[in-house]
Amino acid sequence: MTETCHKIIMGLHNFLKEYIHGFWDYETPKVMVVKNRTLGVIYRSVQFLVITYFIWYVFISQKAYQESETRPESSVYTLMKGSAVHGDEVLDTVEYARPSEGGDVISTILRREFTFNQRQDTCAEHFNVAGANCTTDSDCVEGEVNFNGHGRRTGRCVQYYNHTFKTCEIQTWCPIEEYAVVREPPLEEAINFTVFIRNSIHFPKFKVLRGNIKDARNKRDIKRYLNKCHYDEESDPYCPIFRLGYIAAQARENFSELCNTGGVIGVFINWKCNLDLDPSHCKPTYAFRRLDLRKDLPDSGYYYRFAKYYSKDGEETRTLIKAYGIRLDIIVHGHAGKFSPIPTIISTVTAMTSVGICTIICDWIMLTFIDKNEVYSERKFDEVIKEPTNPIPTELSYINSFGSNHSDLSDGVPL
Repeated sequence: MTETCHKIIMGLHNFLKEYIHGFWDYETPKVMVVKNRTLGVIYRSVQFLVITYFIWYVFISQKAYQESETRPESSVYTLMKGSAVHGDEVLDTVEYARPSEGGDVISTILRREFTFNQRQDTCAEHFNVAGANCTTDSDCVEGEVNFNGHGRRTGRCVQYYNHTFKTCEIQTWCPIEEYAVVREPPLEEAINFTVFIRNSIHFPKFKVLRGNIKDARNKRDIKRYLNKCHYDEESDPYCPIFRLGYIAAQARENFSELCNTGGVIGVFINWKCNLDLDPSHCKPTYAFRRLDLRKDLPDSGYYYRFAKYYSKDGEETRTLIKAYGIRLDIIVHGHAGKFSPIPTIISTVTAMTSVGICTIICDWIMLTFIDKNEVYSERKFDEVIKEPTNPIPTELSYINSFGSNHSDLSDGVPL
């Protein structure tokens, strides 16, 4: 046991001694020319890939020579326009747009459900509410509030309107929505409603302010242009007026289905500006995508409730309206870049340094797969203990006599 511990200690001592002595050694690369066609093809191929990556992707695609800004300041103003005849009723912006003039969120009503003449009273709870069904008054706890229900229980078990079964009586706005709701047909004409989206973006680092409305010489020309244009990616890409039908189609949604269930659609405004060019070339692009859960899920769609209050027979009365519609979320992304010497120098140095990967890869291939007789490794790694007093002829001095300072392994090496 003692002898084993002694061997371990001595081995550790020798290891530390060699490590400390080797720590102060100096290493310098040695140039060696290996005339091997396979290795040469690999070397040039890796060089080509590295250089192509930096030229095409880093410098051309990603513009690594530019200073960039990705958090611009942005403002959005939206306005919805259109009118529709719905039965005997004519609907305008005030009726269907929420809000009529908005910011980065605006919605339009496509279908409504009404519960008329609701008053504060007592009535039967809906039978789908948990614990609402009953047979006697003892099944209903007075004062209990079910937050998934419609109101506070009175402690009585009453007949569910004109049905034969009974549910617990509650104090709430009566009649309840599920029993007395009146559904109107969807507003199909809304497919031609338009949304005006005005977006201004500011890149403070470069002091550049741009807007998404087509440049014009005066306000009269701008107004004349906006009165007749509709956005189209090919024919009119600089018009900020969008048809709801176009937005739904670009989001790959069926407008008729949206009328029934509602939905949330994102309007993405993307600014990618190369400020090495004139700022007038900085123009937005648009993308549209459904943001809420898909229509095949139970809680998908978009709707909200609001009420219109009035007095009837001296008593406060309301009409409850459940509105289904499209909500547009305007989301702005911005990126601007401009030439700067600092990122250019950093990217160039990185590219030049990365070319050294080619040598590392080829050295590994040469010493691992090609150097079967260890001929390459013997010539690649030399150890000099101290400077010799007399010149010693080596491969390097031999090659120097022929005017070269490289070790040439083209002859006498079995490959």
